[in-house]
Amino acid sequence: MLITLTTDFGYTDPFVGIMKGVICGINPQARIVDLSHGIPAQNIMAAALVLRQSAQYFPRGTIHVAVVDPGVGSARRPLLVEHDGSYFIGPDKGVLSLVMKAKRPTRIVHLSNPGYQLRPTSATFHGRDIFAPTAAYLSRGTAPEAFGETTDDFAKLIWPTVLKTETTIRGEIVYIDGFGNLFTNIGADDLKELSGHRLRITLRDLSILGLAANYAAVEPDKYVALINSWGLLEIAICKGSAQKHSGAIIGDKVQVTQVP
Repeated sequence: MLITLTTDFGYTDPFVGIMKGVICGINPQARIVDLSHGIPAQNIMAAALVLRQSAQYFPRGTIHVAVVDPGVGSARRPLLVEHDGSYFIGPDKGVLSLVMKAKRPTRIVHLSNPGYQLRPTSATFHGRDIFAPTAAYLSRGTAPEAFGETTDDFAKLIWPTVLKTETTIRGEIVYIDGFGNLFTNIGADDLKELSGHRLRITLRDLSILGLAANYAAVEPDKYVALINSWGLLEIAICKGSAQKHSGAIIGDKVQVTQVP
């Protein structure tokens, strides 16, 4: 069974390797895929987006572990969520919520059984002591209900609202990838409402006229707006970083307007 790992641990410290060691110690046959360890520190929305956009490309039964956990050691619950034939393990801080796409999960389990955790359990490294062991035992065939009591609720992230008028769509930057490309919460379906019109995309003092088919549609170092592989409106620079050039940050407002 596949186990994916998504964290904000980076590649300098040994934390990811330790989690893999715990998994392999419990199930030497486990297959582990590093989804991403470059999530910006404590950025729950970024991790939730990565998980939402990636999980669909893995086979049913995959175990996805997401550890972006600014509340580690607090009263927040560690959870195992079963959804659409696969499993999602992580802290109850909303990181598991976007992948559900408003659907009700099959089962939610509070990971409260210490028999499937490393002892003593650190207050600062639940990735090692709770989430990695849970994934490993689950991959060996342990039933989900063995890990603790079932619950009916879990924390949900609030997806920023896209505001629309007859001629304008307003959204915001929700994710910045490693290339400095700026992902907005405005989807391709939102833009269909302005179809048939030429569009102007504005961010801060930046103005881009029209949507392009790809990054190479403009000259190097020029801004471009397009629909990316996640189905979201993206602002980029051909062979450059839109984030560095514009200074944009998560939450900056983006507007799409019909051009007369």
